[in-house]
Formats: sequence, C-alpha cells, structure tokens
Amino acid sequence: MMNLMTGLLGLGGHLGGWRHKDSWSDNVMNLDHAIQTAQTAERGLFDLLFLADGNAVRQMDKPALFAANSPSDRPAVFDPVLVMTAVAQFTKYIGLLSTATTTYDEPYLLSRRYASLDHLSKGRACWNIVTTSYPDDSLNFSRTQHVAKDERYERANEFVEICKGLWDSWADDAFVQNKATGQFLDPTRVRALNHKGKHFQIKGPLNVARMPQGYPVLFTAGQSEDGRELAAKHADCLFAVTNTIETGKKFYADVKGRLDKYGRSPDSMRIIPGCAVYVGRTSEEADEFYDELQSLIAPELGVPYLSKLCETDMSKYPLDAPMPDLGTQVLGIASFRNEIVEMAKRDKLTVRQTYERILPSMGHVTMKGSVKQVCDEIEAWYTEKACDGFNINTPVMPRSLNDFVDLVIPELQRRGLFRKQYEGATLRERMGLPLPPNPWADKSRLNSSMAAE
Repeated sequence: MMNLMTGLLGLGGHLGGWRHKDSWSDNVMNLDHAIQTAQTAERGLFDLLFLADGNAVRQMDKPALFAANSPSDRPAVFDPVLVMTAVAQFTKYIGLLSTATTTYDEPYLLSRRYASLDHLSKGRACWNIVTTSYPDDSLNFSRTQHVAKDERYERANEFVEICKGLWDSWADDAFVQNKATGQFLDPTRVRALNHKGKHFQIKGPLNVARMPQGYPVLFTAGQSEDGRELAAKHADCLFAVTNTIETGKKFYADVKGRLDKYGRSPDSMRIIPGCAVYVGRTSEEADEFYDELQSLIAPELGVPYLSKLCETDMSKYPLDAPMPDLGTQVLGIASFRNEIVEMAKRDKLTVRQTYERILPSMGHVTMKGSVKQVCDEIEAWYTEKACDGFNINTPVMPRSLNDFVDLVIPELQRRGLFRKQYEGATLRERMGLPLPPNPWADKSRLNSSMAAE
C-alpha cells in the first residue's frame, strides 16, 4: 500500500499559489489554517503532515524573492514541534513530521522534544533529520561560516546514534506506579547512556519515558553518497528528488540495495519523492488551473528562484539562451541543482523554459490532468518501483488539497493502491514500518552492555 504525505504550510506549493483567487488570505502564523489542513489530510487518510524548517530568514539579499516569499523560505513560521503538538490535539491518526538539524541543535534537547511529541500524539511523531542546507543558518549559532559537509554528516551519524540511545533509556515497564507499595519506578529498568564521542559527551538517561513508537519515524533527504548511506543506516523514510520515472527507478534501486549491509530489509524503508498535482475533473480544467498559476510568475521572480535552486546567479545568462551546464558541487542541497541541469540538458531547455518547468513543482515531478491521467501516472511510479508513495505538493491551499482528497483518493482506493481506513495503534504500524529493536526485551544483552560501562 502506498504512503502519502503533504505539507502543513498554508501558502500553497506554487510560487504564485498564495495569490490565486482560491487561496487563503492571512497566512502568517495562522494556526487555524494548520488545523484545517491537518483535518482535511486526515479525512483523506494521508499518512503524514510535513513541516520543513530552517533557522534563518532567507533571501534578504534577493529583494524580489524576499518580497514575494517563495514557498520554501518561510520567513515567519511556528516552531515545528510546537505547532505539531497543537495540531495533534485536533487530529487522531495522521503522522506529524517536522525538520530539525543535527548541525545546530543538541541531541539531548532534540530527543526530548520528539519523545514528548510522540507521547502527546499517542505515537505519531516523525523527525526529518537534516544537516542544514542553508549556509547562513550558521550565522545564528555563533559561527562565521557553515560547517563543512563531511563534518556535518559525521556529526549527524553520531547525533542520531545518541538520540536512539537516549530513547532507549527506559524499559516499557519502568514506571510501576504501585500505590500499595509506594514504588513509583523500578531503578533496575533505566540506564545511563554515558556517551563520549568526537562531537558529544552525554551522560543520560533521558527524562522522558520510552515512547509509544520506540523511536519517532525517521526521515532523511540527502541524495549524495553520504546522504544515501545515512539514510540506509538510520532512515525509515527518504525524501527523493527525482522528476522522471526512470531516474526514480534508478534512485530507488540504489538506495534499497544499500540496506542489506545494515541488516535491513527493503521494506524497512519508504522512498518518497515530491510531486506537484494539478488535477481537474477534466484535463482542460487542470490545464486552465495550471495556466492561471503560471501567469503569476514573472521573470523577475522566475530567474531568482532558479538561481536559488541551482545556487548560481542565473541572471547573467540570457533568458532565451540554452540553460548552461553547471558544476555539481555546492555548499547546500546539490540534488535539486543536479536534477535541473540534467533535465534542461535532456530536453534542450532555455533558462526561461527551465524555470517555467520547475516552478510548478519546485524541482520535483509535476502531474497534471484529469483524475484518470493523474492516477495513471501515480500508479506507474508506484508499481514500477520508482517510489513507495509521494509527498503531495498542493499548489493552492486549500483548493488543491480538497481536490486531491475528493477526486484522487477515491480513485486510488478503487484501484487498490491506497487504504480505505486507518489501522494500527501508532504511525509505524499504519505505515507498515518495523518497530525499533528494544534493548530491554533481551535482559542478557542489556546487562552485558551495562556491565561494559
């Protein structure tokens, strides 16, 4: 059964989405919009809501983009775990995924936040593990420059291992709460971590009981060699940047092929690319909607946004000249740049045609047409093993999410591709993901590890 997720931000996923006549107004720090989005997605039986995050106000050096606010910049948003905690009180089943960095955070604090969210939501917490793609985030953490990529991934591996160790601090039955004897907890059912590594020294234990899922569902997004290895070792789900079914199949096979060396089965990870959906009751209706949004993109926005995704100043190239062949090494996210360059070369696109192609999906795949056309494409990606599901980009909110839930979901259900009801007590169960090994289940192994400390 495929997995589906969508974003929580109410701006819509198209650069001009917030300007469309069917979009919400007053999108700054609007909790009501977040709650409505969550409830609509849960009505559609989505697995997850996703809130990306960063630690800087972006694009201040690009006045056109800054003033227009591209969807991925988020100049004014809630702290993601706080807003997910609020949303949890108005939903019952849908997973709550948010981004937190291993480069500019601390393992103890982060593991405590996500463990708390898992308890408060009754087993629905998810963490998108990032090493931070935006270099200027570093300037808000007493640094003068971004941490080098190799060090970021080295730190991330240690960081995640620590979080797992802290989440394993308590046995499920540690808090006996026996009123008759006066024993609140069993001291033999907790352990200190006593971690001493290159980047961190952390004693533990974590002051949160073992969470309903064991660990939150873990996402990563790296497409580089280091990113794929981090995912293969730790991730339950991996965001993919693949905008054709052929590149999707190659990426899928590569990453799934890495799992065995970490003792994992292919089904223990979900690969989920982004997908912008423009659906109509007819293909003409979808085309009209798409064209309305495209008309809201002027070159003074399109070129800066292309520059952002490619991490190159594209204004120095003529609009109607061929898209240049850019290098592949960048300080931030290289996956978008590489996919864009490959696409432009393959389809012989100009600079203008390139930004017109990528902006409807922010660099991901675009699916446009009638319900049948969109579902045919979704089914092909899924059945041909290019993905395990999709992160649905909704161009205009709330219209696009309502259209997907009311039009696309019933057809996917009719084809046997998507659930007809939620099942399972936690998100891991509903997504078919394995529970993390519980060290307390094997007392001999636990006693041996404690003796070694």
